[in-house]
Amino acid sequence: MAKDWPISEVARMSGVTARTLRHYDEIGLLPPAGIASNGRRYYEEHQLLLLQQILVLRALDVGLPEIGRVLADRVDTVEALRGHHRRLLTERDRLDTLAATVSRTIAELEQSRKDGTAMTAINRPENLFAGVQPSLYEENLRDFPGLAEETGRRAAAMTPVEVEAGQRERTALMIRLAEHMAAGTPADAGPVQTEIEGQYRALTELHPVSADEFRSIGRSCVDNEQWRAVYEAIAPGLAEYQRAAIDAYAATRPA
Repeated sequence: MAKDWPISEVARMSGVTARTLRHYDEIGLLPPAGIASNGRRYYEEHQLLLLQQILVLRALDVGLPEIGRVLADRVDTVEALRGHHRRLLTERDRLDTLAATVSRTIAELEQSRKDGTAMTAINRPENLFAGVQPSLYEENLRDFPGLAEETGRRAAAMTPVEVEAGQRERTALMIRLAEHMAAGTPADAGPVQTEIEGQYRALTELHPVSADEFRSIGRSCVDNEQWRAVYEAIAPGLAEYQRAAIDAYAATRPA
């Protein structure tokens, strides 16, 4: 008899929330092996293998619509994994580049502090963005399926130049917030709140976002280790500053 796992156990093993797994079912990406009479979803080995493919492709910045097309092609599992392995090796090279970028930025920050120069002098070079991709941003929205799906759909339709431009703008926003933080500007001050309002409007253009959801996104800037690391690579304490700024903005919005 085939072994099966309840949705709670699959969520625990994979790190994907039960809410996201239910969303994958709703869009036809990952239906469970079956649903018991009590409504309990359960998964078997085949579904776990499919989930692994989904998560690998998500880590490689593939949007949900494209993942659906990949899975629909019904490629042999071993061949699919070989393809994923090749992409992972490419991603490893990108991460090596990103690590070198962050290391260089740290060294420049430390030198800037020794020289007593401003942060703006070292955060503008083009090489600050080497190896950075928007996948972490989209991944951080996975607990908000509608927003994540729309973000992925738009990203899949963008040209490489447009993707790079979007990532540069997001990183430029982080830099502007870091400059406010370094200047001692309170997170609820007008200039900071103007930046946060821009973030909020950009999100709501994709999908409706309540104040509570925006607040949750702010918390995940700190709680999500990967995204927190991106903020902290720009300036120590920036993730907490972003969360505080979003909290202040969300407090002025209807729930």
